[in-house]
Amino acid sequence: MTDRAALTAADDGAALAAADDGTALGAANDGTGLAAEPVRRREVTWDDPLVSAALALDMSGLDYLRAIADGRIPTPPIAALLGMGIVEVQPGRVIFSLDIGEHLYNPIGSVHGGVFCTLLDSAMGCAVHSTLDRGQAYTTLELKVNLVKALTVSTPSVVATGQVISAGRRVVTASGQITGPDGTLYAHATTTCLVFEPRPGGGKQAPARSGGNGDGR
Repeated sequence: MTDRAALTAADDGAALAAADDGTALGAANDGTGLAAEPVRRREVTWDDPLVSAALALDMSGLDYLRAIADGRIPTPPIAALLGMGIVEVQPGRVIFSLDIGEHLYNPIGSVHGGVFCTLLDSAMGCAVHSTLDRGQAYTTLELKVNLVKALTVSTPSVVATGQVISAGRRVVTASGQITGPDGTLYAHATTTCLVFEPRPGGGKQAPARSGGNGDGR
C-alpha cells in the first residue's frame, strides 16, 4: 500500500467512528468533514380530543375557553404538538402563546409559514368562539395571513392576539397579530367565520369541523 492509500484508509476509518450513545458520528457525505450531530427528538402526549369537543356545545364559548386555559378541560392535540396554549380569554378577544423551537422549522432555517397560519387561525377562531352562546358552533370560511418577518429560535416565544371585528348572526369577522416579547410584529391576519345555531327542539347543530380548527382545543 502506498503512503497516499494508507492515508485515505485512515481517513475513512475516522469517519466511521460511533458515539458512545449509539449515534453515528462521522464526516458529512458532502465532503465537508463536519461531524453529524445527534438526532433531535420531541415526545408529544395528548388526551382524547373527542371527549373535550363533546363539552363544547354544552357550554358557552367563553366558559369553554376559560376552562381550557385553566386546565379544567384538556388542550387539543394540535396545541400539544406545536407547543401553544391559551394565556388570556376575554369576550371577543383571546391571546395564545407559542414556544419557538427547531421542531417548527422549514427547510430554510426558520419557523414554517403554516405555523404562523395555525397560530393566528387559533387565536382568531377562539376570539369568535368566545362570543358564542351555549349550543352554538362555528367554522372558518376564509383566512388571510400576511407574514411580515421571519421567526427563529433567537426569539424564544411569541403571542398571537385575536379580536372580533364584527359579529353578525351568522357571519363573524376577526383580526389577529403575532408579536414578540419586544413588540416586534411577525404576522397579521383576518378571518371570516360561519356560526351554526342550535337546531329547533333542543337538538344541537354539529359543527362542520369539530367546532373550529384551532381553538387550542
